Amino acid sequence: MLDMFKSDAFSVISLTDAINAIPYVPTGLAPLFRENGVSVLSVAIEQKDDVLQLIAPSPRGGPGDTIDKRKRSMLNLTIPHFQRNDAIMADEVQGVRAWGEESVVETVMGKLAERLAEHSQDFDATAEYHRIGAIKGVVTYADSSTLDLFATFGVSQEAEVDFDLDNASPASGALRKKCATTERLIARNLGGMSYSGIGAECGDAFWDDLIAHPEVRATFLNQAAAAELRTGAVFQSFNFGGITWRNYRGSTGATGSSDAGTAFVNTDKAHLYPLGVPGLFRCVYGPADYIETVNTIGQRLYVKQFPMPNDKGINIELQTNALHYCTRPKTLIKAKRT
Repeated sequence: MLDMFKSDAFSVISLTDAINAIPYVPTGLAPLFRENGVSVLSVAIEQKDDVLQLIAPSPRGGPGDTIDKRKRSMLNLTIPHFQRNDAIMADEVQGVRAWGEESVVETVMGKLAERLAEHSQDFDATAEYHRIGAIKGVVTYADSSTLDLFATFGVSQEAEVDFDLDNASPASGALRKKCATTERLIARNLGGMSYSGIGAECGDAFWDDLIAHPEVRATFLNQAAAAELRTGAVFQSFNFGGITWRNYRGSTGATGSSDAGTAFVNTDKAHLYPLGVPGLFRCVYGPADYIETVNTIGQRLYVKQFPMPNDKGINIELQTNALHYCTRPKTLIKAKRT
């Protein structure tokens, strides 16, 4: 019975192509990340200390101002490995064919596709958790280990910005001033890089107080968007003060209960970042640890199957080797509701 698993339909290439073709809904942050595969297990990032320096006047015909060579440094980031093991037992497809028939192949493939779709959801949720971590500046993994991008790039995180959203009597224009101050901070940390705007991922309480703020409500009072503000729409986005605010949706929890468990963004916080900066957020896929994938370009997900020694079923192994990071963590700003 298990001879069929030696056919091309059950090869690493075919199974990997199958799972990468499974339709999945990339959650909100996926469009921000530029994805590519590499044939190595780490990525090197070159830093150049491009700091604008004023040039002092010098006498005509005399020596000019001399500065030190711009410093460069190289960072090496290891691509982490994530693996899920499963199995399909012979009893799961028992009684579906007559002896010598081939219809069992379709049945097993159907069962395998069902399992792959389920596991793919978990890998997608894991990737989104790493994306929001890259936007926060600290990528946290399921085993509680972290990739601190501030420490890795040798920069300090800016002080948390207090938007004072619970103030019952805010000063006129105070919220817009806070938005402007935050955008200037991000722009300065970008240096000479251009950007198209500012994005913000908001926790629930931060969002609720933001859309209830007098300045926000006054701004949208005579616009079509006012209808949404009146209904208190959740998990939406709107523009105010030069920032695109979004009520972020994502949390740990059982499949089908995506709003259960621990929220990916603290309810009282928001995380701001520049938009339109080329290569700001990256995702790099490394190759699987199989003989046939050595020195090949990494894929989003890999699948491999191999028979159990006692012929009672097949083992299934899924893996991804993915690194999510921000190339300019100094531009990532944390905000609080109060």
